[in-house]
Amino acid sequence: MRRRTQPPPAPLPQRRGVDPVRVRLPVDGAWATVREHLVARLTGAGPGMVEAMFDAGAVVGADGLPVAPDAPYRPGMFVWFHRELPPEVPVPFPVEVVYRDEHIVVADKPHFLATTPRGSHVTETLLARLRHDLGLPELGAAHRLDRLTAGLVLFTVRPEERGAYQGLFRDRRVHKEYEAVARHDPELELPRTVRSRILKERGVLAAREVEGEPNAVTRVERAGHREKDGLARYRLLPATGQTHQLRVHLNALGVPILGDPLYPEVAPATAPGDFRRPLQLLARGLEFTDPVTGAQHSFVSGRTLQAWTSPEEWSGA
Repeated sequence: MRRRTQPPPAPLPQRRGVDPVRVRLPVDGAWATVREHLVARLTGAGPGMVEAMFDAGAVVGADGLPVAPDAPYRPGMFVWFHRELPPEVPVPFPVEVVYRDEHIVVADKPHFLATTPRGSHVTETLLARLRHDLGLPELGAAHRLDRLTAGLVLFTVRPEERGAYQGLFRDRRVHKEYEAVARHDPELELPRTVRSRILKERGVLAAREVEGEPNAVTRVERAGHREKDGLARYRLLPATGQTHQLRVHLNALGVPILGDPLYPEVAPATAPGDFRRPLQLLARGLEFTDPVTGAQHSFVSGRTLQAWTSPEEWSGA
């Protein structure tokens, strides 16, 4: 089995915590020049955008020098450039660093902030903010939270150690505790362990439960309830990490999480900058044995769920 050639390090610095784009020219390409390939590849860049990048010397090779517009196509060659990013509405909530050492950073993410660059969220992400604010350009995420979920996220400082920390989540060696606020159902028998098979299809916003061997397991406990507004706090202990698992499981129990735009029904998209009524789901606790140092770590989020602590404010009354 042939080992894949490792790309050379990026010759361009990050911008606002975002890496430059790296492109490897296909081995079987038939283009005459590098420019012709990028024009064909970057169809969404807009008319004349690629040509303008070459004219400005913004496309560089592994040596960091600009690639000439007429540079011949070389199969397997790497080039880098920074894409022009559309303006993003700033997420107006602070990021709290819970813990930091020479190996890891644990951050307390606010609602509405994506964990890593994806889709239309690039600079307004937790990773980009931390790289910029902490001066750690090689910081990487060991796992992710949904953009709408708040709480604890583990990052790695050294790229060569990232696999060890990612393995904690892959091998289920992290104790994760979540909190949610939803309707109180006095007839719902808790605690219980929910087991089901969850399918998340590409291009479909909501995941769904299907027949088959369970791949999603969640312990659900009631942590308290109020008679005056009919709400309850739920303690959620996931043993697996399927996409939207906690949201799907509480919805299946008949108590969908407050503020959820996907379950039980997909709601119309909100306007950018609408930060009202956040999803009432919080990654409250992380516990694990550090795979590099052997230290025992236990972290707790300092955030609260607004529908429970300030219900009138959350509802907009």
